[in-house]
Amino acid sequence: MRRAPLVGLPCDRKQIGHHPFQAVGEKYIRAVVDGAGCLPVLLPSLAPPLDLRALLGSLDGLLLTGAYSNIEPHHYGSEPSFEGNLHDPARDATTLGIVPLAIELGLPVLAICRGLQEVNVALGGSLHQRVHDIVGFADHREDPDEPLGVQYAPSHVVELAEGGLLAGIAGGREAWVNSLHGQGIRRLGAGLVVEATAPDGLVEAVRLDRGRPDAPDPFLLAVQWHPEWRVTENPFYLGTFQAFAAACRARAEHRQ
Repeated sequence: MRRAPLVGLPCDRKQIGHHPFQAVGEKYIRAVVDGAGCLPVLLPSLAPPLDLRALLGSLDGLLLTGAYSNIEPHHYGSEPSFEGNLHDPARDATTLGIVPLAIELGLPVLAICRGLQEVNVALGGSLHQRVHDIVGFADHREDPDEPLGVQYAPSHVVELAEGGLLAGIAGGREAWVNSLHGQGIRRLGAGLVVEATAPDGLVEAVRLDRGRPDAPDPFLLAVQWHPEWRVTENPFYLGTFQAFAAACRARAEHRQ
């Protein structure tokens, strides 16, 4: 009997009361189940991190989720963090090491929001800490006072790269997406190519393409928006998770 692929989700380390907890937003877990038809496995983010190679060896895919925290800027430059910027060093220690290892092992990766930024930094790229403070860029943040349905509603269109993975999923060169982020890609990481851009030119999605015809790259797609939100109600979001699921199933069948 064919088993469902196992997808790992690195946790956030959150302080609740006097104790630290490992947590993953339920909407990401539900998207793995409902959108991808896979089984979610929560991966603790500890400092120092667990044996990442051993963790990934039993998985068929990796989902890097969004989070309230941002990557500590010393990982991608010398600019100090701004006041009030929430960080999660344990998650940084886990995810920044897990991305290149997943690529090495050929593990399919889907990355969302903070996850896109983790992929970019892990591969040597850098970030804008406050996109909305840079002349020429729009404010991509949500209004936290609005209901969730408004925060996660379509906010702007993205232009999809011709012949790219997302253009194939969307069936065209444009798609509407939500927007709930304050940081964004500044310099692209090694081996990444642009899959989507916002109207202001900000990179909104990337995939791995190292240009090696003799050694195809594993599935790695990272998006700045949140396709996990009500994933079964949005064909573009659902198609994104289904493309990831197909790569995970191929990995699972190869491992059986």
